[in-house]
Amino acid sequence: MNEQTRNDIIQRHQAGQSIRSIARTLGVSRHAVKRTIDEVQRARQGKEAGTPRLPKSPLLDPFDETIRNLLERYPRITAVRMLEELRREGYQGKYTILRQRLRQLRARPDRKPVLRFETEPGRQAQMDWAVYTIDFTGEGRRRVNLFSYVLGYSRRQYLHFTDSQDFETTIREHVRAFEHLGGVAGECLYDNMKTVVDRIEDDEPVYNARFLSFATHYGFRPRACKVRRPQTKGKVERPFYYVETNLLNGRTFTSLDHLNETTAWWLEHVADVRVHRETKETPRARHEEELPHLLPLPEHAYDTARVVYRVVNVEGLVSYQNNGYSVPWRLIGQTLPLRITEDGLIAYDGPLNEVARHRLLPPGRRGEQVVETSHRPADNRREQLEQLRQRFEELGDIARRFFEGLVESQSQVRNQAKKTLALLSLYHRRDVLAAMERAVRYRAFSWKSLERILAVRARPKTGAESLSDSFPPPLLLDDDPVAPRSTDEYQHLLLDETDHAEEEANPQDTSPPTDHDAPKEGDTEKDDTQDDPPHDSGRTA
Repeated sequence: MNEQTRNDIIQRHQAGQSIRSIARTLGVSRHAVKRTIDEVQRARQGKEAGTPRLPKSPLLDPFDETIRNLLERYPRITAVRMLEELRREGYQGKYTILRQRLRQLRARPDRKPVLRFETEPGRQAQMDWAVYTIDFTGEGRRRVNLFSYVLGYSRRQYLHFTDSQDFETTIREHVRAFEHLGGVAGECLYDNMKTVVDRIEDDEPVYNARFLSFATHYGFRPRACKVRRPQTKGKVERPFYYVETNLLNGRTFTSLDHLNETTAWWLEHVADVRVHRETKETPRARHEEELPHLLPLPEHAYDTARVVYRVVNVEGLVSYQNNGYSVPWRLIGQTLPLRITEDGLIAYDGPLNEVARHRLLPPGRRGEQVVETSHRPADNRREQLEQLRQRFEELGDIARRFFEGLVESQSQVRNQAKKTLALLSLYHRRDVLAAMERAVRYRAFSWKSLERILAVRARPKTGAESLSDSFPPPLLLDDDPVAPRSTDEYQHLLLDETDHAEEEANPQDTSPPTDHDAPKEGDTEKDDTQDDPPHDSGRTA
């Protein structure tokens, strides 16, 4: 309770207003009002303000010395344990009066004051998340996350509400904050969120390597606060209260987009132009001073997209967040990289050519499909079979023969062929071709036959093996690499120290060295002015 509130309580009390009315008017508890009045009255009477007025109790007063002794020996003893001990001494009173007595007698720990410090322009920023549950009139009740980034000197900040706090969202909002504020502070304070700090070792943070890469791109230094010390980030923690009491208070929102539109307006017309109680200036005016000291933005923004890998199922769809997105159906069974942006999905084939682009479905929608007509097989049955034939021919002669067997023996050729291609996502290509060879030998032309053969003779691929099959390493060694040279071939580059000294003494002597002047086997000394000879390192020459 601040001094202004205490003064209001005393003024109203002296004017004859009741304690209940004062509490209701000022928004404080009746106990707080009564305690303030009692403290002021004791101070006026010359009594020590800090001396607690103990509640009188004929049942408890005889045990006062016992209570004080127990508190001295066990400062953290609970009222329940104290009651158990007093019961043994004959106490017949109630628990409530004992708890009140303990609350007034117990020594309160001295809290170290938190020293507020100011930073010079452009030196420091602070970032944090907050979570709110909002009743949207158009979307219903849902949880949203508030990203906040504030400059330490000017107190100008960037706010944006999001659906999640994952890594991609965190760095994407950082980029937007940098662009909104026109630059980057030299360092930024964080709590120990997993997107920034992997773990704590020996009381020191081990930073997320991906986040360090992002910080390096923009040239700032992340700095994690000590655990359980939120006061360190007071400049970003305190504005959340301002958001709750001003931005969110007394307003309704139809959707998350409407909330963010209102937030952008509020930042520009309210938060940035108010006179800050600490700096006595508006954040916008202070930001004009700070702007030249911020790190400039790079020419190219950091790529905040997420990359995942998905297998194309028999329907020609890739799955993301429990929704299906179409790709060209000829890619059935292949593993494709997907680039996920804030609102879009881009699919690439093995050579990294773009094959599909979709707008992401909104969060919360599940089990839906986004299908582009051009990705579907042609209506002409003959054309579909020809496209499937080409895909099997790409796998080799044995696959072509298996497909021809399907055409001759199966009525649902297209369905059988697509399910056969889908097996490539579960098993190694060599295993699928071996199963086809066995099926051709015994004329077992069906997808089920292949599945039974593979279940017995092959092992399903792991996730890493699936990616390895789809994207082979770009650098392959030759079958017959050049062998490393023997060190004997480098001996003529070595000079004996004695020979070198003779050369210095007789600079005119240009005769070639004789056999006995050559270095002996096992000699290791060499001229310090010469470079070290190449070693037999195992690399190819």
